[in-house]
Amino acid sequence: MSFDFPTFLVAATFLTGGIWLLDALFWAPKRRRLAAATASALAGGDQGTVTGYKEPVLVEYARSFFPVILVVLLLRSFVVEPFRIPSGSMMPTLLVGDFILVNKFSYGLRLPVLNTKFVELGAPERGDVMVFRFPRDESVDYIKRVIALPGDQVYYRDKTIYVNGEPLGQVPLGDYIDDNGQPTGLIEAVEAVGDEREHEILINPRTGDFPRSCGVLARGPVTVPEGMYFVMGDNRDNSNDGRCWGFVPEENLVGKAFAIWMSWDGNRDGFPIAFGRIGNVIH
Repeated sequence: MSFDFPTFLVAATFLTGGIWLLDALFWAPKRRRLAAATASALAGGDQGTVTGYKEPVLVEYARSFFPVILVVLLLRSFVVEPFRIPSGSMMPTLLVGDFILVNKFSYGLRLPVLNTKFVELGAPERGDVMVFRFPRDESVDYIKRVIALPGDQVYYRDKTIYVNGEPLGQVPLGDYIDDNGQPTGLIEAVEAVGDEREHEILINPRTGDFPRSCGVLARGPVTVPEGMYFVMGDNRDNSNDGRCWGFVPEENLVGKAFAIWMSWDGNRDGFPIAFGRIGNVIH
């Protein structure tokens, strides 16, 4: 069972903020009145030392942590959220161990936990690298590239994507060599999608069009329904994507990936940090 961090943040914000508010409204005034009464009853005592009052440890912690947790909640929910790439489905764009930043307001502002959009700010475009909640298990976040938008007709044949009857252009670059300098048997190519936006993909010439015997598009062109998006991984023959399970509903969108802030993989030969990837913009 995965840890539900957004729910934890919301609960922690309400808990610490609630304790701080209750103290400010009820408990703190009572402590001050008791301290004042005690001070006035002590004739000849040092007024400066007896009129103070001690704040309970629970209230002190709540007052200290509430602003920090609130800022983290607001930033993570509405501005930017970090993710770690767990698989190679987006190679060569994203590698296992890449830590990425996701823009949370590119596709509109949503309430944390409820995921209800309350501000319209934009929509996915063809070619976006998008994070979304997996339609078959919404507790899991996926990252894929947007290939087709609502109303588009799309199909995949002979390693080529066709959108509205037009093939997405591909320019082969040659054999793909992995991070450890080893040949992979894969072909690297540049693909154009959207408004002449280019990105690199990997193709395995020894396999069919549909990985792991899945094939939503196997019977020909399909039209993306309204409120849905069709996505694929850049590692075309090693990606559990829209070819296998269909479309991503608009309500499942999380945000647009835009940068790599760290790349750490203990399985890399030599030093595990790939410094050359840090700060790379995701295209």
